[in-house]
Amino acid sequence: MIAQSNFNQDPSPDPTSPDSNQDPIPVTPLEGDDALPGQDPPWLTALQESLVEALPRLYGVAADPLVSEAIGALTRALAAGELECPLPLSLQQGQGTAGADGPDSLALLQRSALVQANDSPLVLEGQRLSWRRWQQRLQQVLAALVDRAQAPPPAWPAAAGEPVAKAAAAEPAARDSAADQPSAGEPAATKATPAAAPPAAPLDDQQRRAVAAVLARGLVLLEGGPGTGKTSTVAAMISAVQQHCPQARIHLAAPTGKAAARLGQASGDRHPCSTLHRLLEQRGDRFLRNRHHPLRLDLLIVDEVSMVDLELMAALLEALPTSCRLVLVGDPAQLPPVAPGAVLAALQRPAPRAALGETAVRLETTYRHAGAIAAVAASLRQWGEADGPEAPTAPGAEGLLQLLRPQLQRLGDDDNLQWLEVSWTGWAASLPEPVRQRLQQHRLKLAELARAVGADGAGTQGAKAQGTGTQRAKDQAAAVEALLAQRDRLLLLTPQRRGPWGVETLHRLLLGEAAADPARWPCGTPVICLRNRDDLGLANGDLGVVMGDSPATGSESSLDSNREFQRWLIFGPDPSQRLHPAQLAGAVEPALALTVHKAQGSEAEEVIVLVPPGEPRDPRLLYTALTRARQRALLVTSRVTGSA
Repeated sequence: MIAQSNFNQDPSPDPTSPDSNQDPIPVTPLEGDDALPGQDPPWLTALQESLVEALPRLYGVAADPLVSEAIGALTRALAAGELECPLPLSLQQGQGTAGADGPDSLALLQRSALVQANDSPLVLEGQRLSWRRWQQRLQQVLAALVDRAQAPPPAWPAAAGEPVAKAAAAEPAARDSAADQPSAGEPAATKATPAAAPPAAPLDDQQRRAVAAVLARGLVLLEGGPGTGKTSTVAAMISAVQQHCPQARIHLAAPTGKAAARLGQASGDRHPCSTLHRLLEQRGDRFLRNRHHPLRLDLLIVDEVSMVDLELMAALLEALPTSCRLVLVGDPAQLPPVAPGAVLAALQRPAPRAALGETAVRLETTYRHAGAIAAVAASLRQWGEADGPEAPTAPGAEGLLQLLRPQLQRLGDDDNLQWLEVSWTGWAASLPEPVRQRLQQHRLKLAELARAVGADGAGTQGAKAQGTGTQRAKDQAAAVEALLAQRDRLLLLTPQRRGPWGVETLHRLLLGEAAADPARWPCGTPVICLRNRDDLGLANGDLGVVMGDSPATGSESSLDSNREFQRWLIFGPDPSQRLHPAQLAGAVEPALALTVHKAQGSEAEEVIVLVPPGEPRDPRLLYTALTRARQRALLVTSRVTGSA
């Protein structure tokens, strides 16, 4: 039984602060804190040792190595964003049985105050262990979502017109076509009553079911892998709502700036679109939007829900009145969020799934990513979709690639997925030659386009200020568009920040000593914003490019980072909105390579995935990486052939 929700109910004296009796849920530092393969980062080791010592002592539980092992495993799971974990095999298999050496370890844990007390920190269900506080919070969020799905549909804001007979058959602008391409920056709010998207390709049965559900229910969960028509279904939902209620207040949102920009462009930039943090008006570790200062919307569509953590979803539900319809769109096979609590994964469990009923719609027909990418992704998906006690057991790090090997060996030259296996004899900081050549071509083209933008930037700004040079400004805007399009043609992805083929290693390899100095980054270098900067219109994860303000010289094909010219950063299509690197000091880094986590919400025509020894640890990581590709992907794996 799912616990009843208490969102939007309990009063609080301060409408702009969290409840006094609700401690803020901490965000686990994961991105950027990884250690070498096979090693835990120092902060995790310290936290694990502290909890192993403190919890039994505080709850009067006798010290036991296997109980300590279980607490340590749960701590490591939390560091990976998971709120539960299987019991260690030694406990599952009864190796901690009573005998001459001591009591039964599993029975000791089952009877202990660690799991039995009213305020106990742990929950033991079968063979799985979880943190009680987070489990209760998760149950509240799941119950709130189920309540929305089962409640009568919200009334429209004013007298709506007669129901549109064919609303459920409304058709979008295009099915995951050019409208699904990523764009730079985050779209600004648009008019309150935009025109509906024009009709195009017909929808399949599941898509039509989802469109009908948005008119009949308060919540719709729309799931599907890349290219299954989620974007076109969302467009059809919006069109149906606008036909039924033209004055409906519609907003689009996503966890990151990049994902929000893609969502906005996919809808034709007809509706306000923002990150969830901006929508909820985040200020430090709190949100100004809450049940006392709720959002005033009639339809909210949230994309990339697999990236939404427990705390963020709880904050959204608290700020969202029951009069607003909510559409959650995502792919449950993708990586879970970095912070604790994978809400979309939890919604795959039998109880909440059954409670959602017809409001949960899964799209299965693939219109894009056909061929080898789709086939390998399907093999990975069976381990990535489920979570919790019903989840299938995933293979180990090495076992995953061994499982895929027969499929990878059958790939042909014409397949949209290629596989390159290279020998790994140690910690050599080098790239395979095919990867190096392709990356060099991409960087040279970026440099050429960036210099074309930068050479005329100052003149364009002056012309705009004087109201002249209209054609010149158009040419400049077209040059920026070409630069950003080139940036989005290739993604180089890796599972980790540090270690072999880690992001930091790759940037040192590609940029040398200039990697840490924005004033020396070459023209055309992709960059990523690491923080939310509302004052500059940037969100964490936004991608930009380095450009220069001086004309290219004789060495225009060079990537020399020591050339003397003024560097600028551009993140969006407006040539005048360029930033000096100093404006983002400490909040920007090169993005020639990205971790798979950072690439969530992004896409590229071509994706290169580097898999160092011992990776990937999670099938969802490889699935997420490969499905960033719109057209083709190269998977580069390593085979250890000698000692390190």
